[in-house]
Order: sequence, then structure tokens, then C-alpha cells
Amino acid sequence: MSTPRLLVLSNGHGEDLIALRLIEALRHQEPNLKVQVLPLVGMGQAYAGAEAAGELQRVGPRQPLPSGGFSNQSLRGLLNDLAAGLPLLSWRQWRIVRRWGRQGLPILAVGDLLPLLLAWAGGGPYGFLGTPKSDHTWASPAPAGWGRSPLADGYHRAKSSEWDPWEWALMGHRRCHLVAVRDRLTARGLHRHGVQAVAPGNPMMDGFTAPGPLPAWLEGRRRLLLLPGSRLPEALGNLRGLLAALPSASASQPISVLLASGSRPSDAELAAPLAAAGFSPAAAPPGSGASGLWRRGPLELLVGPGQFAAWAPLAELGLATAGTATEQLVGLGVPALSLPGPGPQFKAGFARRQSRLLGGAVLPCQDSEELQRRLIALLNDDGERTRLGRIGRRRMGPAGGSARLAALILERLLPG
Repeated sequence: MSTPRLLVLSNGHGEDLIALRLIEALRHQEPNLKVQVLPLVGMGQAYAGAEAAGELQRVGPRQPLPSGGFSNQSLRGLLNDLAAGLPLLSWRQWRIVRRWGRQGLPILAVGDLLPLLLAWAGGGPYGFLGTPKSDHTWASPAPAGWGRSPLADGYHRAKSSEWDPWEWALMGHRRCHLVAVRDRLTARGLHRHGVQAVAPGNPMMDGFTAPGPLPAWLEGRRRLLLLPGSRLPEALGNLRGLLAALPSASASQPISVLLASGSRPSDAELAAPLAAAGFSPAAAPPGSGASGLWRRGPLELLVGPGQFAAWAPLAELGLATAGTATEQLVGLGVPALSLPGPGPQFKAGFARRQSRLLGGAVLPCQDSEELQRRLIALLNDDGERTRLGRIGRRRMGPAGGSARLAALILERLLPG
């Protein structure tokens, strides 16, 4: 019997992480599976560790784009990407997908329209995991003070789906063997249009351990998780706004701020905004996993590259300008406050949509002053934090989605 093979397309850092979680579950159930991944946006750095371990192979051209993959949010972003070589990049990626499809080999698309369209264009069998869209987004009210969108909401309500007709067509094609979406409400919306979507669970919530006793270095301290995002230079600009919102910690209620980062921003890149916000470097506490500690009076800020999964369950509240990581944090029952910036990703529209998606478990703020007021209020209101945390857990769903989805992929897309 020939070795099963799969090509995975993903279009963004968050989608890369979701795809990686799925690949791990797939290889656990089918150890002989050979996986190639084609990151459509950015460098696909999330795959680097698994590639070094021989669990997958990255293929295709990799080129960072000025918009960070968010050219659909502004005309300027699109024009900058076009000038940076987006058409040539897309053509080279399509050629790889086409060669794969001509061999009749299966493709799994993770993300939205772009990977779905490429998977269909390959000409072979494909499956689709639709990660960004949920019918909760238009079915939930906008956060107070952030306006209404009657035209957009009416459009989605008329369709009974967040997904669009051209996407239904690609999902309903005879070569599409599996469509999975993030929740049952969204699956029901697609069923009305003949797309037999399933909602086996959200892979984003896998990989976290249940919180145990607080480690010694956090005992007696309030705990904030800071998520500035990973796309530069946007992440550094957003970080400055979040730092400006941090309150002055009193000796009776000291605060630890856990800045969870990826490979970027690096410690060196973080030094300037932290110093400008009045922090001074110090030695990190042993056992914390932090690469550095910064102090401003009794306020401590720990920098933790790669520590998100370990630190997120320890937090009481999040301060976020991130996408996937914010959703994961809220799904763990930790509410968050967000602060939109100039973009290209975390702009006002993105923050508003994210809040609706998560049922208000993440609350956008207009400026650093409002963020600080809400932060202090939530730290002093255990009941409200618990209420918002319950909403976040419901919207994101329980862990275990990766294993269930992997079983469906093996059954429908990779028959033995």
C-alpha cells in the first residue's frame, strides 16, 4: 500500500498554528502520513520546529508582504502587496498546487477564500477547514458605543450565513470531500445552502493544560496577559498603547504583566518601548520561563517568547491586539480588553468583529485611558470576569477538536 500524502494550505500565522495542531493529530492517528505544507502568507515560521523534527516539509516560495496578509482590509494594503510581488507569489503557489492536484493527491485548505480557491483550482480532491468566519459575528450585537452595521448584518441575515455564495459553490463542489467550521451555528447556516458542513470542535483550544496551583513567582500578585501580536511593525505600535494603559500598582496589590510573544517581537525589539514606558530591566525569576523581567515600581513585566500556552491559563485578564491568541485566551475563560490601532490587522473594524464573534468576552476600547478604567474595574469585579469567561468558553468550545477533525480527514480525504 502506498504511503498516504497530504498537502496543507494555510494563509496566515493563526491558520499556520491551527494547521500545525491538526497535523500533529493526523500523524498521531496515521504515523506514516507524509505532509507537505504551503504557507500562503508570510514565512510559515510556526512550522519550523515540526519541520526540523521531520514531521512535515514546507514547500513553495515564502515572502513577507507589507500588509501581513491583510490586504483585504484596505486598498492601500492591497496596492502595497501588489507592488511587493503578490501576483508572482500567487502564481508560483498555484503552480505547486496544480502539480499536486494533477496527481490526484488530496489537499487540505485551512483559512478562508484564498486557500479554498487554490485547493479547488488544483483539480484534485480537497477538504476545507474554515477558520475565520462564524455566524455568531452577525447574530451577536456590537459592543456598546461601537456603532451598528445594519447593511452588513442585513446582508448576512438574508444569506443565513457568514460565508458567501461563491464560497458555498467551492465548498459544495463534488471534489470537496470535507467542510469543517468552527461552531454548530455556522454549520447550520451552510446546511441551508446545501453544504454538508460539520463542526467537530475547535482545534484552537487544544494544547493547553489545566491550570494548577499558582507558581511561587506569581503568588500574591494580580496577573495580566499582554498580547501585542506578532506582525511588525504593527505589534510594537500596538504595544505602546497597551503599555500606556497599565495602572500604577500599589504595594498592597502588585501586578505581574505577562508579555507572551513569539519569535517576534524579539527581546531587543521590545527594549525601546518598554524603556520609554518607564520600565527598567531586572533579572527574571527562576522557573518563570521568562527571557527577561522589567520593573516599574511594584509593577513587573515578564517577557516570555513561546510562553503563551503556559502563561495563558494563569492570567486573570488579557490586554490584546492579537487575533488567534486572543480567541484562545478567551476560550480558556479569561476575558480580555482590546485596543485597536492603525493596522493593517488590528484596526477598529477587526476589534469590533472580534468582540461580536466572542459574545463580548473581549471588549474593545477607544483609547488607553478607557482601557485603563475598564482594566481596573474588571480586576475589582470577580463576578463580571467570571461571567465574561463563561461566555468565552461557550463561544470557543471545549478542547478535543483536533483529534475529531483528524479522524474525519483520514476517513473522507485520505481513504486507506
